Amino acid sequence: MEEPGFWDDAEKSARLVKEAKNLKDTVEGFQKLETAYEEIGLLIEMGNEENDASVIPEIQQMMDEFSEKLENLRLATLLTGEYDNCNAILRLNAGAGGTESCDWCSMLYRMYCRWADKHGFETEVLDFLDGDEAGIKSVAIQINGSNAFGYLKSERGVHRLVRISPFNAAGKRQTSFVSCDVMPDIEEDLDVEINMDDLRIDTYRSSGAGGQHINKTSSAIRITHIPTGIVVTCQNERSQFQNKDKAMQMLKTKLMMLKQQENAEKISDIRGDVKEIGWGNQIRSYVLQPYTMVKDHRTGEESGNVSSVLDGGIDPFVSAYLKWLSLGCPDKHAQD
Repeated sequence: MEEPGFWDDAEKSARLVKEAKNLKDTVEGFQKLETAYEEIGLLIEMGNEENDASVIPEIQQMMDEFSEKLENLRLATLLTGEYDNCNAILRLNAGAGGTESCDWCSMLYRMYCRWADKHGFETEVLDFLDGDEAGIKSVAIQINGSNAFGYLKSERGVHRLVRISPFNAAGKRQTSFVSCDVMPDIEEDLDVEINMDDLRIDTYRSSGAGGQHINKTSSAIRITHIPTGIVVTCQNERSQFQNKDKAMQMLKTKLMMLKQQENAEKISDIRGDVKEIGWGNQIRSYVLQPYTMVKDHRTGEESGNVSSVLDGGIDPFVSAYLKWLSLGCPDKHAQD
């Protein structure tokens, strides 16, 4: 039988090991950059001495790779939040608009999966609900990787799509909305008190593809926190108990984040400076017609290459958001 405090000590040890690994990776990354910088300098010096212009393309390629790695390392220094190094749980919900919004939800789901794949992160579907005719009504995925939450917290809010709808025979332009919620996957047991009388717990059959177990038993769990209206679901685990444990941890995390947000808003009100990003606010527009443009309404970051963004190329927007946060969230109107 373990002594009191055994699990607390084990959790602390696991956190320290993870923090040590992150610090080690950062130091190694810096050392590799230092080596690359010296190699570029030597190559330039050799090219000048021998008057050899053929080394210019190689130097340019090395410079591009160096600049990209330097930017990634610099961004990592902006991840100072308590849970920035955690894995992320990202949930997409189609808004009003029927099939069109469900299709937009599936496009965003693909975008985030492609982004995760490009960064070497693993994805795991926690909950999935198909659209009535096409696309996805809602999906929750866990993205596992170093600083996943720190990067993806930039995506929290409402994403708007403007395009000629493929589901509209008249070929009219249509606007669709999908909300994105992102929270850290906190492995430790959070000190959040929950009154069980405030919860409504429903079970249902899992809707995703799977083996013999899935779709045959009511193992999926939906928990509704009645006072706040927060709803969490989980269906990926093999048993109802495992799904319930995961859903309860998600609920605790959301309640903790809600409390932090309320405290931040109170402080902001005292200062007379309301700059907090609220849940559900529109953060980014993706316009496919009559022109092509992706614009973040908080930072002013833009890209005319919509196809690249939808293929997972959201790093410029993530970078701009982290810089924006580091400057204290300046009023977006000041940038217009």
